[in-house]
Amino acid sequence: MALFARSMRRSLLDTPSTVSRLSFRAPITTVSHTLETGNVPDPLIQSGQHVSQALKDKVAAAPSITEATPAPSSAAFKPTPNSREDIVSKHLTPSIKQLLPLLHSQPSHYASIHIHGHPYLLTAGDTLRLPFLMPDVKPGDILRLNRATHIGSRDYTLKAPELIKGNADHGKKMFYLDERLFTCRARVVGVESEPLRIEEKTKRRQRHVKHVRSKHKYTVLKISELEVTSLPEYEKLVNRAARSGSAE
Repeated sequence: MALFARSMRRSLLDTPSTVSRLSFRAPITTVSHTLETGNVPDPLIQSGQHVSQALKDKVAAAPSITEATPAPSSAAFKPTPNSREDIVSKHLTPSIKQLLPLLHSQPSHYASIHIHGHPYLLTAGDTLRLPFLMPDVKPGDILRLNRATHIGSRDYTLKAPELIKGNADHGKKMFYLDERLFTCRARVVGVESEPLRIEEKTKRRQRHVKHVRSKHKYTVLKISELEVTSLPEYEKLVNRAARSGSAE
C-alpha cells in the first residue's frame, strides 16, 4: 500500500512538466506544409523575383553611365618642375630694324646654335662632332638648325634676351632668336665611334673583378649654309605670318 501511494505521488508530480515539455516541442499551427503551389504564399514563390516594379521603373528611367559621363579628354601636357621652357622672340623691335641691315651687309657670319640644349659656335664650312648619337638621322640628311642665341659678324652681334642671374626663372627659361632671322643648314656626314674602352671594377675585400666595356658613338655634322635674312625679306615674312594669324 505504501509502495502504491509513493508511485502515484511521483506520477502526479511529473505530469505538469511532461505536459509543458510536450507543448513546447510540438506547438499547434494552422499552416499547411505540403508542396502544393496553392498552399505556398506568393512572396515565397516570387523569392527569385523580389524586386518591386517601382524599383525596376526607377532603374530603367535613370540615364546610363556611358551617356551621362563625358568621354575623358586627352591628358594635357604638364611639364616637370625642372623642365626648361624655350621662348622664341618673334617681334620686330627697333633694334632689329637698325642692326639687321648692318649685320646682313657684312659677310662671314657666325652663330651660337643650340642642339639638344648644348651650345655650339659655328660658321659655314665647320665640321661638328656631337658628343652623342643623334636619333632618327642617317648620313646624307640635311637638318635645319633653328635654335640660336647669337648671330654676329666681325663688327655686329644680334643676341636674344638673357635672364637675370639670381632670378627664380633663371635656368628654367631660355630665350632664342626668331628662326626667320637666319638660315642654318647642316648635313649629316656620318657616325663615328671611339675605341673600345675596358674598365676594371672591383669591390673591397672581394676577389671578383668586373670588366665594363664602353664604345660610344657620335654624330658628325657639316655646316653647309649660314646666312642672315635681309630686313625687307624679314618684314615680308612677319607681315605674312600676321595676316595668316588674323585670318584664322
